[in-house]
Amino acid sequence: MINDIRTKVLRDERIDFEEGLYLLQDADLLELAPLATHAKLRHNVPDRVTYVIDTNLNYTNLCDAYCSFCAFYRTDPTDPSAYTYSVEQIMEKVGRASDKGVTTVLMQGGLNDALPYEYYLNMVRETVKRYPNVMPHYWSAPEIWQMCDVSGKSPLEVMQDLWDAGQRTMPGGGSEILNNRVKEIVSRFAPKDTWVQWTEIHEAAHAVGFKTTATMMYGHVETDQDIVETLQHIRDVQDVAEANVDNDGGFTAFIPWSYKRENTALGKQVADEAGPNQYLRIIALSRIFLDNVPHIQASWFSEGRKTGQMALQFGADDFGGTLFDENVMLAAGFYNRTTEDEVRELISDAGFRPAQRLTNYEIVREFEREVSIPVAATA
Repeated sequence: MINDIRTKVLRDERIDFEEGLYLLQDADLLELAPLATHAKLRHNVPDRVTYVIDTNLNYTNLCDAYCSFCAFYRTDPTDPSAYTYSVEQIMEKVGRASDKGVTTVLMQGGLNDALPYEYYLNMVRETVKRYPNVMPHYWSAPEIWQMCDVSGKSPLEVMQDLWDAGQRTMPGGGSEILNNRVKEIVSRFAPKDTWVQWTEIHEAAHAVGFKTTATMMYGHVETDQDIVETLQHIRDVQDVAEANVDNDGGFTAFIPWSYKRENTALGKQVADEAGPNQYLRIIALSRIFLDNVPHIQASWFSEGRKTGQMALQFGADDFGGTLFDENVMLAAGFYNRTTEDEVRELISDAGFRPAQRLTNYEIVREFEREVSIPVAATA
């Protein structure tokens, strides 16, 4: 089968579900690298890898989704560790991020029934008004459903309100694995419990004109078939977006990462976390299968710097962001931080030219590759 797949990829033809499953289960890992690299050239400059200067803020950790993979949420408002920030408090955090040169703030949080609809809209309005150099990359699909519940509006109406408030991009969180059996296990009693709901939100966002990302958290209770199904749903949603010639909405990037089990209820069901080989295989598969999604992001943050660098040889063309403030994975016992200088150095050392981008993948600055010269040992 690999020869048939290779022929398709080199002809820029689409592979099907069974072929995707073969690449995930049976293909030699090293055979995937050149195929994924070829697929990358359909959308990207060969020797360029992008990154964004961003931060990840959380407005509340109160949540009634009861996701078993999450160590971040709290359910009791009287819990001393529970919090909900006002719009003004969040603006102070955005201001500090702006002072650091941040161009994107990714905002996510718990599903807090106490927050009114205007809270979300005001957050966007104030960000755009006070910090025009910061792009609000706010609210993933579960939070949009929360806004629908609070306001009584449809996903399309909510997305239009956010657009009118000044938002233009949206993160792809809340997908985990786009399979209903898996979602029932990992996220019971939540407005994020079917793959249809996640895709409906992104289709509504794309119809309005939003650029969104798609994500996948793997390495827990899913099967290989579930992973390919997730990619299939994402590709289908992007097909719908591309068929809409009236606007430029659609997915900009796909971002997979492995589940971190520490301090989570789901961790009791998962013996081991997925390793680097599985990550590189999924990166390559994603690049080949998602022929209509422009960018695949290598996650130095969740997988480690070296694995992130290796992913650039397996079809990834983006190195993610600086993530100056991140608390969700930190709550799961995973601490990882970097600087912009280090991101550029990591990209250069992997053999690519760094380029700073915005959330919508507009290029801000391009750099020459910085070649590290080892210092000769002295006697």
